[in-house]
Amino acid sequence: MSEVWRAEARYRGGDGVTGGEDGDGTGDGGAGPAGAGGAATETAGGATGEAAPGIVTLHAFSFGRFYDPDNLRFGPLIACNEERLAPGAGFAAHRHRDTEIVTWVVEGELTHRDSAGHTTVVRPGDVQRLGAGSGVEHEERNDGDRTLVFVQMWLTPREPGGEPEYEIVRGLAERTPFAVERSGAVLHLRRPAAGARVALPDAPRSYVHVTAGALRLDGAGDGGGAPAEPPLTPGDALRLTAPRSLTAEEPSELLVWELP
Repeated sequence: MSEVWRAEARYRGGDGVTGGEDGDGTGDGGAGPAGAGGAATETAGGATGEAAPGIVTLHAFSFGRFYDPDNLRFGPLIACNEERLAPGAGFAAHRHRDTEIVTWVVEGELTHRDSAGHTTVVRPGDVQRLGAGSGVEHEERNDGDRTLVFVQMWLTPREPGGEPEYEIVRGLAERTPFAVERSGAVLHLRRPAAGARVALPDAPRSYVHVTAGALRLDGAGDGGGAPAEPPLTPGDALRLTAPRSLTAEEPSELLVWELP
């Protein structure tokens, strides 16, 4: 199976609430992944429910008020959110549990603070993981003077509970796998040059998210007079249950999840 999910088909949130009776601090006023099967985002104490302007969120999966029973998850992956924050905008403190949260900054700088005592500035090329375990509170802000764009991916752990965990890898090297052991998943970074072929993992499931450039799915539209599939461009995603390959039409960047 191979399914292409286009950026324009994402559920649009943003300019939502920072918390409150049904808020989760994700910027869409929802309550986290709808029907995600275990992962949870809990309302932060003291949240006001006030509007959070300057935030645009694009959801790849059912999320909060965007409930789609046919698009709840792909293996352990339950969210892939594209976030765009204006200078000074951010998500107020909110609590997660039983969720592995992996963040990739595309442009700008993300300031992360959590209840375990971590304060970090995440920049393009860095990958950050917050393992919520039995519960952790964090906030995310754009304290810079330019627009911040980042991709945040949520995965369910194989076992609930445990202590919160935090890690950041500065300047993740291409072809250096980033393992999320609690979820049995591995993230791969690929930056092919124009004309280069990218072989995707031979895994039960693979999820591809394009952050830059343009790539074509090899074999798509071949034979039988079928029209050629338009290239994958930033914000587009690919869900696979069999190995395939992509060819870059220009210098590109993509995040590739190898999933159980």
